[in-house]
Amino acid sequence: DRGIKMAAEADEPLEMNFVRKHAIQQAEDLKISIREAACRVFSNSAGSYSANVGLAIENGGWEDENQLQEQFLTRKGFAFNADKPGMMEQQADLFKSALKTVDVTFQNLDSSEISITDVSHYYDSDPTKVVQGLRDDKKKPMSMMADTTTANAQVRTLSETVRLDARTKLLNPKFYEGMLSTGYEGVREIQKRLRNTMGWSATAGEVDNFVFEDANDVFINDEEMQQRLLDTNPNAFRDMVTTFLEANGRGYWETSEENIERLQELYAEVEDRIEGV
Repeated sequence: DRGIKMAAEADEPLEMNFVRKHAIQQAEDLKISIREAACRVFSNSAGSYSANVGLAIENGGWEDENQLQEQFLTRKGFAFNADKPGMMEQQADLFKSALKTVDVTFQNLDSSEISITDVSHYYDSDPTKVVQGLRDDKKKPMSMMADTTTANAQVRTLSETVRLDARTKLLNPKFYEGMLSTGYEGVREIQKRLRNTMGWSATAGEVDNFVFEDANDVFINDEEMQQRLLDTNPNAFRDMVTTFLEANGRGYWETSEENIERLQELYAEVEDRIEGV
């Protein structure tokens, strides 16, 4: 934060110093000093963690994307300030003002053991659609992901990373057969990965339609696989069916009416089985 403030106050032409350019504009808009407007490090309030976007998506308890975006802005809008060390002040307007000029969002993947759909943490922290909603032109920023899990670090687009993750995990027979071999918990892990994939649709819109379509072919249209999932963990299988239906209902997955009708019928059947009807 101290470095950003130094850049904002540097006596340099605006075309050479975009930190200063934006800080001056934000200072004018918000009626604050350039130094105050130069805050660029934001997070949760002291003692708080995450935007709770992941929690909402995991539970299905969200009305629309506006709710998720407002939740992100509210929870993450606390500023670190080098002039007030140890204090986290809520600066929602300043946070929004800084985000509306963003052209690129970026995250770092630093563990080969925990990928972007293993946990909700990654998409919980993703501001792609938040930025799009705040920008005056409503243009979605470019979303990038750095893979530093090996010495040969690579930077890919978020959509490329999601495709790679789906091909190597969710849609990979070695992965899902390995999960199924562990029994009850394995089915839950497969379902969790599908749900987290939908999370990226909600926060970034970077999940290709084929990911859901191929997953439906693997886990639903294959009757033998369908039965294995149902017999091993009916509750997780019901959640999987729910996720497919939700992905379609929210506009993240376009598929045939036949597939949706099959899923609806299957949901009723699984519900009856769980309830012992």
